[in-house]
Amino acid sequence: MRDLLITLFVFGAIPFILRQPFYGVLMWTWLGLGNMHRLAWGFAVNMPFALIVFLATLLGFLFLHNRPRTPLHLETVLLAILLLWMFICTTFAVFPEPAWEQWSKVWRIQLGVLLTLLLVNSRQRIHLLVGVMAVSIGFYGVKGGIFTLLGGGANHVWGPQGSFIAGNNEIGLALLMTIPLLWYLARFTAQPWARWGLYASAMLSFVAVVGTQSRGAFVGMAVMGLMMFLKVRRKLLPLVFAVGFIALLPMIAPQAWFDRMHTIQNYEQDASAMGRIGAWKKSIEIAGERLTGGGFRYLAYGYEHDAHSIYFQVLAEEGYPGLLLFLAILVLAWRRGSRIQRLARGHPELDWAGELAAMLQVSLTGYCTAGAFLGLAYFDFFYVLLVCLLVLEDVVVATLKTGAPAVAPPLASNAARRR
Repeated sequence: MRDLLITLFVFGAIPFILRQPFYGVLMWTWLGLGNMHRLAWGFAVNMPFALIVFLATLLGFLFLHNRPRTPLHLETVLLAILLLWMFICTTFAVFPEPAWEQWSKVWRIQLGVLLTLLLVNSRQRIHLLVGVMAVSIGFYGVKGGIFTLLGGGANHVWGPQGSFIAGNNEIGLALLMTIPLLWYLARFTAQPWARWGLYASAMLSFVAVVGTQSRGAFVGMAVMGLMMFLKVRRKLLPLVFAVGFIALLPMIAPQAWFDRMHTIQNYEQDASAMGRIGAWKKSIEIAGERLTGGGFRYLAYGYEHDAHSIYFQVLAEEGYPGLLLFLAILVLAWRRGSRIQRLARGHPELDWAGELAAMLQVSLTGYCTAGAFLGLAYFDFFYVLLVCLLVLEDVVVATLKTGAPAVAPPLASNAARRR
């Protein structure tokens, strides 16, 4: 039944996507991040739904009468250069077959990101995209949080099989990136039931991160939680949530969880941690020997170990030039978020933009910290966040120039937001 429902939903949306390709962006994001078809039991599990939606979106975009144009950004230029460099690295890969297989996934993700950048061009569309991102991963936060509470944290929380976020570490990172988006949506949602439902989803997602029993996610949660507290304007509610979460922690996390987190201090005695350090040393070694690195999947085939770090993954697969480009994109994305907040300051009609930019920065913090221990350098979530920042600044600049408020969905009133 699940297979039939997801298939009917996706194929039923194709005519609408061809007429309005922005709907394809939303569907592609939902499928790419949430992987809901992986929760089915039959033929739908391995159906290339994301590819089908991507092709329909591309076709719809090509037949648009007035195709939108987006101003060129330094981040997109660097991303294009990085993609070209990835192609060169793949051409000279140590293990060509798995490298070309990974390349076929990466370039499609980046082309989808470009379509997203072209088709998301208003406040309303940004809001819808952020909502789809938050709901796609937040579903697993609610599900995993309830699972952790009912089971006393005895079992691991996992993501959908066969996806980017299948492992406990991967779903932990994705949840960390989603929590700030849920918070933003709650702050700017008019209906009280929806607002408190989103706050509850964010809280349950924190619980689910604990349920993953991922040490990298735990480190990311600590850093991201602090950054989130610093970035939010009204700190009473997050402070109450933080105190409640800390008080709840001994009840939802068994002693085994505390013992596992304690191994962070004694990593020399942990085989998994030492395996990661070995992989990082191998990354430095291959990058020193080859300008283009080892190509995609080098560590998995040459060292039989995952990079377990977005930074060392890029270093091993694209060498130092690739790492420098990747780091430059991260730094520029952070600075753009700060610039948006400066532009929005003193303009009440742009409060939403300043708050969203701050929460996008918090999401980036989760990605950069938890990602230091996890190989998800090509995770489309990060690149869609980047698109949100680029489009958000364009919308803010356009609003300041015209003096007219951006087109927006119904949001919370000022009185509601002060609660």
